[in-house]
Amino acid sequence: MIKNITNVRGFFCWGAHTGVKSLRRDLALIYSDVPASAAAVFTQNKVVAEPIKVSREHLKSGMAQAIVVNAGNANACTGKQGYEGARAMAKTTAEVLGIKEELVLVASTGVIGEPFPTEEIVKGIKDNVPKLSNRSSAGSFAANAILTTDTFAKEGFLEFAVDGREVNLAGIAKGSGMIHPNMATMLSFVVTDVNIEPELLQKVVSEVVDDTFNMITVDGDTSTNDTVVVLANGKAENERLTKASGADYKVFRNNLHEMMQHLAKLIVSDGEGSSKFVEYRIENAPDKAIARKIIRSISSSNLVKTAMFGRDPNWGRIVSAAGNAGVPFDYSTIDLYLGNDKERIKVLEKGQPLKYDRNFMKKLLRESHINVKLDMCDGDTEAVAWGSDLTTDYVLFNSVYTT
Repeated sequence: MIKNITNVRGFFCWGAHTGVKSLRRDLALIYSDVPASAAAVFTQNKVVAEPIKVSREHLKSGMAQAIVVNAGNANACTGKQGYEGARAMAKTTAEVLGIKEELVLVASTGVIGEPFPTEEIVKGIKDNVPKLSNRSSAGSFAANAILTTDTFAKEGFLEFAVDGREVNLAGIAKGSGMIHPNMATMLSFVVTDVNIEPELLQKVVSEVVDDTFNMITVDGDTSTNDTVVVLANGKAENERLTKASGADYKVFRNNLHEMMQHLAKLIVSDGEGSSKFVEYRIENAPDKAIARKIIRSISSSNLVKTAMFGRDPNWGRIVSAAGNAGVPFDYSTIDLYLGNDKERIKVLEKGQPLKYDRNFMKKLLRESHINVKLDMCDGDTEAVAWGSDLTTDYVLFNSVYTT
């Protein structure tokens, strides 16, 4: 069986159906048998879901031992009733596990503004915490229990060595719509048995999220519930990582980046109604901030997304979006390439249009994976982002989301 989150030392999971969603599992539990260093990144939306408020309070210590997640109700814009519901999730989980309430993190996903079904979820927690297991099937149950409009579970597992000790790292994620740079309607939970200081874990998680989950887009909307949590329980027994330097730290950072990039790309590939996965790459930019802003402007453009859907090599939309990024951009120096994973064609050279076979280009753009590369020829920095096309199916699906 493929390894997953339960194959990390000391972690136990479960996913169950409580009735909040009619057909799917809707309650996920992740538990470490010892307190773990904890780090998180949350939504930048000014409207913040109630579970995020609770988790932020609990993360002040830099430690956590359990995560409880419900799907089917976002518990956002629910006021005092919703806040008390989120607190009840943490309190109930802590009581059944016999741990401090402050060591429980809470997350929710689903429809915004619906009354929170506290009683059903609390009962589900009481019924299912005793079922926590380190069997691989339990990890898959948890991965499925956090889904909403997703069409498949998103999981990953890595093994590597730190300080000569085997380290395991695994993650699950959900996300399909309301996906935009600075995270999205997405949840991701990553666990590892590496031994690392909480402050250093928070630093590396924030940095890696910037290069992965913050570089994806489906539809231009950032949610109220976006959450990425990483727990590290130290059971690999490596010498504790305390500094953002050295070979062991670099190995851990690289593997965390690989995991988060893997999960982020799975989210984009499952974009609501999408038919294309598009990789956008900026090369030879003057600095990282400029590269990121330009690539986000391009990948977020609805005109670019619809062109990708229609297999239309309308490169004018790409350069126009780049020019709207609000940063210095010299059109006269750029080279632009369009194509797929197998072949790319240069359509601009130093800002001048090149002749190409339009029919052949449309054939390349018919593939499900598309590549757009913009070479700024003005430095040595690069950035990569991932997005989907914008289809008629997306519009139809989201026009009747709650009905």
